[in-house]
Amino acid sequence: MSTAYRFSENDIPHFVTMTVVEWVDLFNRQRYKDIIVENLNFCIKNKGLIVHAYVIMSNHVHLIVRTGNGENLSSVIRDFKRYSAKVIYEMLKQDQRESRKDWLLWIIESQGEMSSSNTHSKIWRHENHPIPLDRNNMFEERLNYIHLNPIRAGICFTPEDYVYSSAGAYAGEIGLANVELV
Repeated sequence: MSTAYRFSENDIPHFVTMTVVEWVDLFNRQRYKDIIVENLNFCIKNKGLIVHAYVIMSNHVHLIVRTGNGENLSSVIRDFKRYSAKVIYEMLKQDQRESRKDWLLWIIESQGEMSSSNTHSKIWRHENHPIPLDRNNMFEERLNYIHLNPIRAGICFTPEDYVYSSAGAYAGEIGLANVELV
């Protein structure tokens, strides 16, 4: 499914939203959020991904990212989604603690059956809606949007209190993912 949203120049920061199929609250479990953080750090270290901001919400992830070393941002995001989906799906199949296991697998597998690109499972919606942030006010607006997202969702009172966000890094704290501050 093609949309009007496209990644432009790789070295320009892009605001990216990755959404779980059917807006399922998959990331209300720490173990699945940790997979996202680990994969972000892997892409930072090995694929030239530069993360300026992130937040992992219950059913979606927002990023401000770009690439260095001539890497293709679209390809890095594609690989990120592919790998995290595979790991989450395999973990979910083995997870004896997950009370919603059957329901989650039903959603993920039925979405995979309906997809032209996947045949057995689908965790992420196809669209990323990348928006190039080529003006400073756009960057600041999206940065604030990302960091205020957990507050709007009623998760915390201050942005830096939410562990699965880059807000702490911007407040001088050490975060879970390696963020390049702007």
